[in-house]
Amino acid sequence: MAQSSAVTIAARIDRLPSSSFVRKLLVLISLGGWFEFYDLFFTAAVGAGLVKAGLFKLGPNPFDFGSLASFVAALFLGLFIGTIAFSWLSDRFGRRSIFTFALLWYSAGSLVLAFQHTAFGVDLWRMIACIGLGVELVNVDTYVSEIVPKEQRGPAFAFNQAVMYTAVPTIALLAYLMAPPFTFLGLEGWRWVVIIGSVGAAVIWWIRLGLPESPRWLAQHGRLEEADRIVAKMERIAEAESGRPLPPPQLVAGESEARRGRWSEMWSDQFRGRTIMLVVYNLFQTVGYYGFQAWVPQFLISKGISVTTSLEYTFIIAVANPLGPLLGVWIADGFERKWQIAWAAVGIAVFGLLFAAQHGMVLLIVFGILITLSANWLSFSFHAYQAELYPTRIRAQAVGFVYSWSRFSTIFSPFLIQFFLGRYGPTGVFGLIAAAMAVVFVVIGFFGPRVTRLRLEAIAR
Repeated sequence: MAQSSAVTIAARIDRLPSSSFVRKLLVLISLGGWFEFYDLFFTAAVGAGLVKAGLFKLGPNPFDFGSLASFVAALFLGLFIGTIAFSWLSDRFGRRSIFTFALLWYSAGSLVLAFQHTAFGVDLWRMIACIGLGVELVNVDTYVSEIVPKEQRGPAFAFNQAVMYTAVPTIALLAYLMAPPFTFLGLEGWRWVVIIGSVGAAVIWWIRLGLPESPRWLAQHGRLEEADRIVAKMERIAEAESGRPLPPPQLVAGESEARRGRWSEMWSDQFRGRTIMLVVYNLFQTVGYYGFQAWVPQFLISKGISVTTSLEYTFIIAVANPLGPLLGVWIADGFERKWQIAWAAVGIAVFGLLFAAQHGMVLLIVFGILITLSANWLSFSFHAYQAELYPTRIRAQAVGFVYSWSRFSTIFSPFLIQFFLGRYGPTGVFGLIAAAMAVVFVVIGFFGPRVTRLRLEAIAR
């Protein structure tokens, strides 16, 4: 399809209807991100096995680096390093090349981790493996925001997370089936859980080799012919499947300007307020998000429930994880995204306090599921939101920087949660979570800009 030279690649993408081509790209991207969720959530699933094996302990001093809290902290230290130190590589070398690098790094590091026999070795290699994951998820968010037309961004992020969240019940089931005293070929169950993640990530790396580069990134770097070939293919497929001529592109004033992004640009008058808002948001949101997800079995055990039964409850709660984003496919753009994040935080706070007050199986599971659904809603909404707030030239490094502070806070929050759990029980932990979610509501609700159904180029002005 011939296009005027004044029409940008971005404008051509944003006028496209839904198509099988974009859906295929979303599936491939989501399968890679699946392994970040696999790794994020196997903390809760294998934690009991690590304690049972004597590698870690749940002692009275959570700052003991032989405690389970150090295993959680190693995950987020690796993610912090990956996001803050390496996310700029995607803006410099392209989205596709970083997908290749990140998954291979994670796969190799996880395989080494599976054969460690000391708490220090497990923590060290978990941190190393998770550097790759830190880069991967920033790149996922960046790519999805750039490849999907503006009317489909919210549902696309919800679908992306629905696929990735299937990792949570998968890991919960594996951990249950491989709970102590399970061994196979002389290896405990938790080691097999890690090995499965490593091998699976390598398989998905191979499947994803056919991904095209982000056309927005190509255009920003002056590679217009390559960008045009990809977008022309998207246009042909979308027009053939819809059976209607494509609507005319809608340009945003000044969007054709191409210049090299700089790290300092996120601190310019134009973006400084957004950057500060997202740093504060990310420092607090993980207290609620991972405070529950990573510690579910330990909360249940603290209520006198056995290890095996707690893993059964955890699996039932985990099954709900893909359901929240699947519902989000229908409602993600139904109202303004920042308020979706804010009200999801309220749900985590309220349902968490109610969960802490329960002792019976049914209500524990019900409120656990409601916390999970609220966390899902918060997750797919904010992953879309923070990627929408910056221009293509600095999107990956800016998202990596602000998102890294969620990783930074979670290096320390496991120690804080273990302290509160030991001293005050689940009620104390969920009081802490509720306070953090109140900060999230205020920061996003009152200081976040509007984004839903707007073009990226319009949001980034």
